[in-house]
Amino acid sequence: MDTRGPDGALTFSADEEHVLLRLLDVIVPPDGDRGLPGAGALGLTTSIARTVQQTPMVRPVVEYGLSTLADLARKTQPAGFAGLSAQEAKEVWEEFAATDQFFLPAFLFLVYSSYYQHPRVVEALGLEARAPHPRGHAMEESDWTLLDPVRDRAAMARARRQ
Repeated sequence: MDTRGPDGALTFSADEEHVLLRLLDVIVPPDGDRGLPGAGALGLTTSIARTVQQTPMVRPVVEYGLSTLADLARKTQPAGFAGLSAQEAKEVWEEFAATDQFFLPAFLFLVYSSYYQHPRVVEALGLEARAPHPRGHAMEESDWTLLDPVRDRAAMARARRQ
């Protein structure tokens, strides 16, 4: 994962990208009944690479997981992940996931957060593809006096600093 794109952003190596693309569809396969695309068809590798770059502590975990999965795939198919059938890729993933305690939570977070933010998925789920604000959502009127104790503390903290 030491490859950099033209804009200086971190990108996956070709091998890592092959593993990642196959793995995305294993984790989130297409669902034709609901009109949901598979994660591999959405081009999420850029989004995942950007998140890994912004969260440096995740990078070694992702590198470890992708290289370990590539090694496991080569035991089944010398060509690696690219040569695996969909069923074989799923079996390699399940074998790895059954024994791993570090990669799985971090990777699933990366995949799900990228997938469920993608406009095609949001639309397929029947949601409006927009930020919740500034248009916002209607909220009930509230009792604003509930904030008075907090407001008083802020004044007290300012008075102590002076």
